[in-house]
Amino acid sequence: MRTCYTGEVNKNYLDQQVSLFGWVHRRRDHGGVIFIDLRDRAGLAQVVVNPDNEAGFAIAERIRNEFCIRVTGVVRQRPEGTINPDLASGEVEVVCDEIEILNPSVTPAFQLDDDNLSETTRLTHRVLDLRRPQMQQNLMLRHQVSRQVRNFLDNQGFIDIETPMLTRSTPEGARDYLVPSRVHPGEFFALPQSPQLFKQMLMVSGFDRYYQIVKCFRDEDLRADRQPEFTQIDCETSFLNEEQIREIFEGMVRHVFTSVLQVELPDPFPCMTWHEAIRRFGSDKPDLRVSLELVDVDDVLKDVNFKVFAGPANDPASRVVAMRVPGGGVLPRSEIDAYTKFVGIYGAKGLAYIKVNDATTIPGGLQSPIVKNIHDDALKAIMERTQAQDGDLIFFGADKASIVNDAMGALRVKIGHSDFGRENGLFHDGWKPLWVVDFPMFEYDEDERRWFAAHHPFTSPKDGHEDRLESDPASVLAKAYDMVLNGWEIGGGSVRIHRADVQEKVFKALNISEEEAREKFGFLLDALQYGAPPHGGVAFGLDRLVTIMAGADSIRDVIAFPKTQRAQCLLTHAPSSVDDKQLRELHIRVRAADIKIE
Repeated sequence: MRTCYTGEVNKNYLDQQVSLFGWVHRRRDHGGVIFIDLRDRAGLAQVVVNPDNEAGFAIAERIRNEFCIRVTGVVRQRPEGTINPDLASGEVEVVCDEIEILNPSVTPAFQLDDDNLSETTRLTHRVLDLRRPQMQQNLMLRHQVSRQVRNFLDNQGFIDIETPMLTRSTPEGARDYLVPSRVHPGEFFALPQSPQLFKQMLMVSGFDRYYQIVKCFRDEDLRADRQPEFTQIDCETSFLNEEQIREIFEGMVRHVFTSVLQVELPDPFPCMTWHEAIRRFGSDKPDLRVSLELVDVDDVLKDVNFKVFAGPANDPASRVVAMRVPGGGVLPRSEIDAYTKFVGIYGAKGLAYIKVNDATTIPGGLQSPIVKNIHDDALKAIMERTQAQDGDLIFFGADKASIVNDAMGALRVKIGHSDFGRENGLFHDGWKPLWVVDFPMFEYDEDERRWFAAHHPFTSPKDGHEDRLESDPASVLAKAYDMVLNGWEIGGGSVRIHRADVQEKVFKALNISEEEAREKFGFLLDALQYGAPPHGGVAFGLDRLVTIMAGADSIRDVIAFPKTQRAQCLLTHAPSSVDDKQLRELHIRVRAADIKIE
C-alpha cells in the first residue's frame, strides 16, 4: 500500500516508515552506497540503499533506469550540504529497508532528461516521452484547467450535455472527416467540426445554459496550434446579449488563471473592434505585449513618384502603412535583409525602410534609397504620424490590404519578440488578454465572386444592420467576438440568429437557396420555428489555452497522444490500411489509381 506519492515525501514524514512506488530516474553507486532517484507523477525522492542491507543491496545493484519498483524505508533528514532546494523532497531521503522490482525495463530509447530530442523521436516513443517531468506537468496542468472550467460553469448554472460524434456533414469552413455507414450503403456520417447546430437546438429545447468539453474534428492542414482532433470548451446560453455573454466567460478565464496559476488578469479585459485591431496591428489577434503599431500613410503618398507606394495608395483594395521601430537605426543591413525575406513568406514583394539620422532635417536627415522618390511634404507627414525620433527605423508595407496586414502584422511580432525588441523595451512580458468585437459579417471570395459567412451562417448581424444584408453586405457587422491572449485566439463566439426573417436574409446574401438551406440545415431551421429564444455562445480551444499557460511551443506538448503535422500518429501508425473484408462490409472499394505512393 503506497504511503504517499514519491514526490510528496517531505519533513512531515521524518522518522516514519513509508512505502513508495515509481520508476528509477537515476541510479548512482557512491563508494558502496547506492542512491536511487525514484520518480512518479508528483516528482522525485532520493532513496539510500546501504550495503549492510544485503538483500536490498543485491537487488539495487541489478536496477537500471526506468525499472518499476517498490521501496519501503524510513525517512530521515539529508546530511548537511546535500539538501536539494529544487525538489519538494529535497530536505529528506528514504533509507531503504525493502526493495522490490515490480517490472524491469529494457534500455530506454532516450534519456528522460535529454532536452534536445527531436519531435519524431518523442512522438514515436510517446509512452516514454510522457514520463518526462515537463510532459507530466503539462498534462496535470491540463487537468487542473479542465477541472476549474467545470467548477466555474457548474456554479454559474451551466449543464454538461453530450452531443453526437456521428452526425451529418454540414459546411462549416473545413473538410469533414467522413465515416461510412455499414447499415446504409453509400451513405456517410461526419465527425463534428463543432457541436454548433446541436447546442443551438438545446437552447430551443429549454436548456438555457449548456457546456461540454468535447472533441472536434477538422480535416485541414496542420500547424503548431492545430490538430485533426482537438478539444473545445463549448458553451451556449439563452436570454443574454453579447456583452453579458462576454462578461460570464471573461470571468471563467479569470477564474482559471487565478485558481491554477495564481495570476490575476485585468478586470475587465480591454475591448477593441476588429477594424481597429487590423488598422493598428494588422491582425485580429494582436499580441499586446509588443508596443509597435502600424500607421496608415496612403493619403500622403498618392502623388509620389514611386509606383510601389503610389499604386497601392490609389487602390481602395490596397493599403500603405508605416511602422516605426524605436532605436531601429542600429539594425545592420543583414538583419533588414532577413526581415525582407521574412515578409516574403506572406506575399510581400519587398520591405522599404527609412533610417532616421536627424528627424529635424528633411530629407537630408533621412537615409534610404526611396527618399529621393518621395516629396518633402509626404516625408514630413510620415515623420509626424509615426512620431519618429533620431535613431529610429521606419518600415513600410504597400500592397493588397490582406498582404500588408499579414506581412506587417507578422513583422511587428517578430521584431517585438527578437532580442533587439526585448532589449529595447518593445516587448513587455506578462498576460495581455483582449476582446476583439464587431467582426465583418461576410468575406468576399474574388474567385467565386460571392460572399461567405466570416463566422458561420447563423451568426446574428448587429442591430440595425439587417436592412443592409442585401444592399451593402460589406458594411454589415456581426455580433461576433473573439478572446485573444498574448497573440493567440483562445476563444470565439457570437450571438445567433433566432428569427426566421433575418435568417432568410442572411441565406440570400450568401446565395444559399431555400432548397439548399433546407437540405443542409433543415433540422435546425425546423427547430427554430418552435419559439426559439435569443441565444449565443462561445467556444474556447482547451489545447491552445493550456499551451499558453504552460509556456509550451506547440499544442502537441499538452495533448497526450497527438498527431504530426501530416496528421499521423507515430506511436500507433495511424492512419493505416484495413483488410478487404472490412471494406466490403462498408461497401467501399479502394482503387489503386487513387493511392499516391510517396
